[in-house]
Amino acid sequence: MMRTLLMMIFWALTLPLGALLLFPWVLITGDVRPLYRFGMWGARSGVRLAGVRVQPIGHEQLDQGRTYIFMSNHISNIDPPLLLPLIPGRTSVMAKQELFRYPILGTGMRMISLVPVNRENRDAAIEAVHAAAEVVKQGIHMTVFVEGHRSRDGKLLPFKKGPFYLAEQCQVAVVPITIQGTHHVMPKGRFSINSGVVTVIFHAPIEPDQFGSRDALMETVRAAIQRGLTDSAIKTTVIGTATDSRESAS
Repeated sequence: MMRTLLMMIFWALTLPLGALLLFPWVLITGDVRPLYRFGMWGARSGVRLAGVRVQPIGHEQLDQGRTYIFMSNHISNIDPPLLLPLIPGRTSVMAKQELFRYPILGTGMRMISLVPVNRENRDAAIEAVHAAAEVVKQGIHMTVFVEGHRSRDGKLLPFKKGPFYLAEQCQVAVVPITIQGTHHVMPKGRFSINSGVVTVIFHAPIEPDQFGSRDALMETVRAAIQRGLTDSAIKTTVIGTATDSRESAS
């Protein structure tokens, strides 16, 4: 519990400080990069203060000059602050619209082009996909937790269709991501955090010409994430290969 409180106090202090220093900068210059970097530093530092160590695997294969849609499983509330600082460059996120109602947090999220989504309203969800596509067209990555909700036992839930409409619309490479370990660090329904190591696996990018149908792409992404949830996947391969992706797509 002390680790959790330390992380929350750190965020409670740094969020207003970042807003005070950097909101005026963004409004005057239009440059959101310092605000984004500050946010990623805060997320990373909070996770470390909570005693969580992150082991990224496979992110070195990503082309720094390209734009990707990252699709990840979702187990814990600690997944976003743990994952997003690992994304190279700048990423947006399709986030619950409730988060945008908090005055400072919501303003900052809008400034860095995060996309609010109401998953309970189909029309609103479709509008969110279109908004996300406009963000991707600006050369900003999009990171999506494809299950929509956190898994209580760490097993994959059914995937939402919206991210796959987005990939089809944008025609940029999709990178499946497996987060392994946050179920033990901070399970759904529990506030306290256990110290531990979390593994984040970046799988081989799936190129647009490998998508096939929307359902085929969904199955390819699901198979990649599922491989990363098994111990043997981590022991025998770092990230899989482009050949693996093509075989899954077929």
